[in-house]
Amino acid sequence: MAGTDRQRPAVVGDGLALAEQAISAHGGLSAWEQAEEIAVQISSGGFAFASKLQGHAVRGVNARIATRGQRVVFEPYPSAGHRGVLGDDGSVHVETGAGAVDEARQDPRAGFSDLRHRLWWDRLDILYFGTYAMWTYVSAPFVFLREGYELHELEPWEEHGQRWRRLSVTFPDGVQTHCREQVFYIDGEGLIRRHDYTAEPFGDWAKAAHYCFEHRDFGGLLLPTRRVVFPRRSDNRPRSRPRLVWIEVSAPSE
Repeated sequence: MAGTDRQRPAVVGDGLALAEQAISAHGGLSAWEQAEEIAVQISSGGFAFASKLQGHAVRGVNARIATRGQRVVFEPYPSAGHRGVLGDDGSVHVETGAGAVDEARQDPRAGFSDLRHRLWWDRLDILYFGTYAMWTYVSAPFVFLREGYELHELEPWEEHGQRWRRLSVTFPDGVQTHCREQVFYIDGEGLIRRHDYTAEPFGDWAKAAHYCFEHRDFGGLLLPTRRVVFPRRSDNRPRSRPRLVWIEVSAPSE
């Protein structure tokens, strides 16, 4: 899959130094590359999920996020004795503890523009969205130096008395993520504090301002443990409501 090998790109634009600062602040590239996967427990919800009749689909789920490729496993999902899997090819499936596949979807991204998806999502839809989203959040900024990523530093941004540098990242084709172009807001210590994107499975209108709080150590990597997503206005400011998505991250349960 494009963008998942461990090579430094030949050209990354003018954002290389900022990306390297962020990688160092979050634990360093060697810690990421030495780990085969990152394991966390997540609970999530909010207006966006509820609007698709999936408000309680991801609660108390152990997530295993691969550092190579894009394989992500949610367990239990959608119920005890089952797990949901995002494959490296972008497919999703639900399997039993013994590995028998209950249901699968080869190209889940392709269907989100039809009428049914505009009204409600099923458990494979929310599985696809949730797994690729968690891969995006956990892998940033560590994957930004890989082949195919384009990086550019934008003008700084001031918000609530804080001044953040901004890194525009264009993701390679073939990487499952919200949209190709995303912007990461990085504080003076190098930590990601805000993340802007368009959540394309919801629609081109779904422009998000995603905030990151309470970074903690997970096996040598510093990850936010609380995330909140609000709509993003045309002037780049967030709206105070509705709270589109909330995510709580903790150590995985046994």
